[in-house]
Amino acid sequence: MTTDIVLPEMGEGLIEGTLSRWLVKQGEHVEQFEPIAEVETDKVTTELTAEVAGTILELLVNEGETIAVNTVLARIDTPGEAKSAAHPPVNAESQTNGQGITVDESGVDETISQSSAHSKGYTGRISPLVGRIASEHKVDLGQVPGTGRDGRITKHDILAYIEQRDAADLSAISESIPGPVSDEASVTEHPKEKPEPQLSHSSLKDSDKIPMTPMRKAIAEHMVLSKQTSPHVTTVFEFDFSAVAAHRTQNKKTFAKDGANLTFTAYMVAATVQALKQHPLANSVWSDEGIILKREINIGMATAVSDGLTVPVIKNADSLNLLGLARVINELANRARNKQLDHSDLQDGTFTITNHGTSGSLFATPIINQPQAGILGIGLIEKRVKVINDALAIRPLAYASFTFDHRILDGATADAFVGTVKELIENWS
Repeated sequence: MTTDIVLPEMGEGLIEGTLSRWLVKQGEHVEQFEPIAEVETDKVTTELTAEVAGTILELLVNEGETIAVNTVLARIDTPGEAKSAAHPPVNAESQTNGQGITVDESGVDETISQSSAHSKGYTGRISPLVGRIASEHKVDLGQVPGTGRDGRITKHDILAYIEQRDAADLSAISESIPGPVSDEASVTEHPKEKPEPQLSHSSLKDSDKIPMTPMRKAIAEHMVLSKQTSPHVTTVFEFDFSAVAAHRTQNKKTFAKDGANLTFTAYMVAATVQALKQHPLANSVWSDEGIILKREINIGMATAVSDGLTVPVIKNADSLNLLGLARVINELANRARNKQLDHSDLQDGTFTITNHGTSGSLFATPIINQPQAGILGIGLIEKRVKVINDALAIRPLAYASFTFDHRILDGATADAFVGTVKELIENWS
């Protein structure tokens, strides 16, 4: 039997993607849920997986080609059954296609398995991410209770199952246990990443062009749109991280035992959440009919990746304590850098924090992530001389810049919000 592999709808409003790289060749054998291609959209790069095991018959799309959703990308010959002579066309308007891909109301792609994934005849709907996790950790999907619509197994369901299984039998799977957490040698949260090679003037002729990736194009469009939409104003404060640094030193080993790397970002998110509760205008959206106050507090965390910038979102951040925030931040940052985010990870943000200090920047004027009211930037945390009670003291200090939509916030209200964050950070207990 021949199975078509198509480009699924990977998020609400996404109608196309670019096949950036094939991970297989024609004639190769692939296992079920094995990654076969990388697809770029305007937000993330994701891996497309094989829904069945078999042999790659055809690769129908060239690398670098931009195609619409539901386009057939490849065909796989599955063993044990007669080959199909004809390939019925994909109906873009139907709920499912030949591969069994369907889309739920939330816009997240879901896949109906055509055969078991280390399970006993499991035929429920799963996303490619869930399929990959099941394959990597040898999860019997028939044993995983689904909490999604119609009993669908979600990413959180399978991760919770793996965590419970590991707690019961640590020897069952070793790859899912986080590796050792290294202590930072200085106040700076992360060591600087090795810079990418820069293009010199001699290497760029007048006719040379750097190809525009979908992510870079989307970043450019969003930044221009943001500047054209909101009147940007930036206010800058200086934060003293002495109390936070002391608390972190006392607790990072305990957090490490619980599987979390305690970073300064976790403290910033926690303090920001509390400040947003006290200053709800900073967690709002502008509309011509009136300012819309957001009830949920979903913190976007701007993260640099190899080919641009992405903003994974900590959903319901106000429901998490410091340990919970540290765990989610670690997970999202790691998956962002490894290109393992899905579109649900990037949606529904109500406020954004960018930690530009990890690259050595002292302060910046970030651009608002539309349609949010503002974005908080944190510069490099470094020891500097400060006058305290008419005496010189050395303290771990950082500049915090808050860029806000002046239609929603005025200088006094914006400063009051940042002042609350500052007070929480400097009096952490």
